[in-house]
Amino acid sequence: MENIFVNLASGTRDLLGSAGLSGVASDFLLMVLKLVGILLYILISALWLVYMERKVSAYMQCRIGPNRVGPWGLLQTTADIGKLISKEIIIPNGVDKKIFLLGPVLIFMPPLAVFAVAPFGKDLVAIDMNIGVYYFLALASLSTVIVWMSGWASNNKYSLLGGMRVVAQMVSYEMPLILSIVGVIIITGTLNMSEIIEAQEGVWFILLQPLGFLIYVIAAVAETNRAPFDLVEGESEIISGPFTEYSGMGFAMFFLAEYANVVLVSVMATTLFLGGWQAPFGLTLIPSWLWFLAKVYVMIFLIMWFRWTYPRIRVDQLMEFGWKVLIPLSIANIFITGIGKYLYQTIGG
Repeated sequence: MENIFVNLASGTRDLLGSAGLSGVASDFLLMVLKLVGILLYILISALWLVYMERKVSAYMQCRIGPNRVGPWGLLQTTADIGKLISKEIIIPNGVDKKIFLLGPVLIFMPPLAVFAVAPFGKDLVAIDMNIGVYYFLALASLSTVIVWMSGWASNNKYSLLGGMRVVAQMVSYEMPLILSIVGVIIITGTLNMSEIIEAQEGVWFILLQPLGFLIYVIAAVAETNRAPFDLVEGESEIISGPFTEYSGMGFAMFFLAEYANVVLVSVMATTLFLGGWQAPFGLTLIPSWLWFLAKVYVMIFLIMWFRWTYPRIRVDQLMEFGWKVLIPLSIANIFITGIGKYLYQTIGG
């Protein structure tokens, strides 16, 4: 079970080689298959998380949740997708049609590109980059541009205001998100995600960087535009914000992309702070990729817990909290980590 995906990749490479393909062609096709697998994982995860959130919220609010369509309501999300597919995509007058239609297509590109460098298990990473953390931060920030682009192209004042909120909120919270990761980089001295996980073999970084982890989680929730930081949409203020003019599958793509980003930030939290594929208490009988996924879903549950527990805050409170609280704390965490590492090296030397 541990090497099931590694063996599957090796078998596929041998099969392509036996078909007469060159080494370069075999590697290219194998990479395409890996990316297709990642895309399927993102889509299936997004569909599952829609159902999971309904069940989690129902449990927290003493309700039942989906229980009619399919066993235990498992096909409810499928029914919703069928409904959205059947709806007409309405294009209002005055929109920038090309950009308007391109937004829902592009919104899935950053998660797909970032997942390519995520280590889902020991030796289980599509592209093992030495600058994996930098790559994650660079690609993940593109979602801001895509959502803003969609809101601007809609030719709607509420969509424009929602797009402006996207820029203000996501850019503001990218700062503490990036700074919260610096402590981990100081400790490990590398940007390679696999090496960061290997450095946590003795102790997970959530124990060495509790403040960094807390800042990361708060900033990640804001980056995914979820409650209590879901200010991009506001029914009483700007309707659905940048998504107001989207209908049918256009809206569905933005909706599912939110869950794809939740999975993404949870994968990064697992990699940077929760030991990645490292097994707790020496329980190595369970495959590393199962441990990784279990930690990811613990983080996802935590993010859902926040949504159904805390009230939505105002825009000015959100911005003030990010700039006046999280950024100073994250800078202080960097200084404390640097001093701690210096003292450790001095005493250890």
